[in-house]
Order: sequence, then structure tokens, then C-alpha cells
Amino acid sequence: MKFSLLTVTYGGLWYKGKALSVEQQVHKAKEFGFDGLAIEAKRPVASPIDLNTADRKRIKSVAADEGIELVAVESLSDFSSNIMELRENNLLMMRNVLDLASDLGIKMVKIFAAWPGIIDEEMPAMYAPYDRGNFFKPLYAADLRIWQRCVEGIREVGKWADDKGITLVLQNHGPVLSPGYEDVLAMRNEVGNENIKLCLDVPMFLNRQETDYVRESVKKCGDLIRYTHYGAWNFSETEDGEIVLDPAPGHGGQINYEAFY
Repeated sequence: MKFSLLTVTYGGLWYKGKALSVEQQVHKAKEFGFDGLAIEAKRPVASPIDLNTADRKRIKSVAADEGIELVAVESLSDFSSNIMELRENNLLMMRNVLDLASDLGIKMVKIFAAWPGIIDEEMPAMYAPYDRGNFFKPLYAADLRIWQRCVEGIREVGKWADDKGITLVLQNHGPVLSPGYEDVLAMRNEVGNENIKLCLDVPMFLNRQETDYVRESVKKCGDLIRYTHYGAWNFSETEDGEIVLDPAPGHGGQINYEAFY
């Protein structure tokens, strides 16, 4: 297991201040004792359209010099649109993301079925709103079409990833996938590509944090779990120096990391 820093941490979106480059974040990872760095493929830090061949070689060299492994590229994919041009634009983005990962020697790319997006007109930035809905809401024809578009998009990108020797990991993130593990596991299995694994995040279970359920998720998903996120944004320090886990802003309750890990 590699404990890695994610570049969104210093991406300049969630605080007032400048973003740090990938190279600067490699140094941060080293300073803080991380094993590796995970790179989110978007501006202002690491969009594939901004990193030329020389940039990519330099990033690899800096990481190697610091002994920091480049463990993953995280995409902001969205395969759900009923507008064909948006789907094609997204597929083109994914080709660029896979090329970036390949150039950096990275063998794992994280994907979303759909991603709500970030609004960066104000600082700090905010997630675009979407309907979290009910865990077990009935699926109507329109919902099934959205689901199927996501499956088809992941299948297509999965074939490209296969050609590059890259593993895709599908994250259990809304809005198409409901909170928990059931939807992400079902979608991954429906795609039918054994090279596609899971990024399972317990914060994305929202208020489904019962110990039995969290343990069930790990048992059901088994060795498909290749990647997960551990958020430090809801920790605080008490007056006597104790670090405590505060309620999660997503659902207002505790995140059951203990049962998950």
C-alpha cells in the first residue's frame, strides 16, 4: 500500500492562495513523509493540455530524485451526457489523460461515471449542485439511459487503457452512482472489463456509516479495491493537542474510517 498526497490539496481552489506545481507538490510529499503523489488532471496544476513533453520528463525526474512514486492520475470524467458532442469531448479528454499517465510511467487512472463539476468563479471553489437522491430510488427509462451511456463510455476508454497497460479504477462518486458500494460494483461488473477495478471511498457512503455495512462493502468488493481517498479536511486539534475527526460536511455525521481500514 502506498500513502500518497493528492495534488488537489494544493490546487489553489479550496483556499485563498496560489496553486503549487506538480514539482512543488512532489517536494511537499517528500517533506510530509508520503510514499507517492497522485495527480489530478486539471488546471491550474496538471491539465494534459498544459504539460508538454519537457514538462512531463521534468516531473518524472523530480519525482525520481525525491524517491516519490507517481501512483495515479485522477481524471474528471463524465460519460453521462445525452449530447453526443459532450460525450466525444469527454472521450478526447480521456485520451489525453491516458497519454499523460503513460508519459509519466503511471499505471493507474481514476475515473468517474459522472462528475458534477467545480464552480471556480468564487474562492474558495465549490462543487456544482446535484440531486443526491434516495439510496434505493426507482430507476426510470431516462435514468437507465444515463446509466447505459456511462457503461458504454467506460468500455471505450477501458479498451484504450488496455492498450497502454493502464488500469482504470472507477470511483463510487455521485451523481449517477448512489451512495455506498452497490452501484459502483454493479457498473464495473456490467462494463465487463477485468482491467477495470474500484476506487472505493467511505466518505462517499454519506450517512451509511454503520460498521456492518462498511465491512460488508469491503467484503463484497474484495480485491477489486485498488484505490481510496482519505480526507483530512474534517480533522481538528483540541486545546490539549488531540487530533479529532469532526462531522463530515457531506452528511453531518462521522466517517467510519476505522471499520473500512
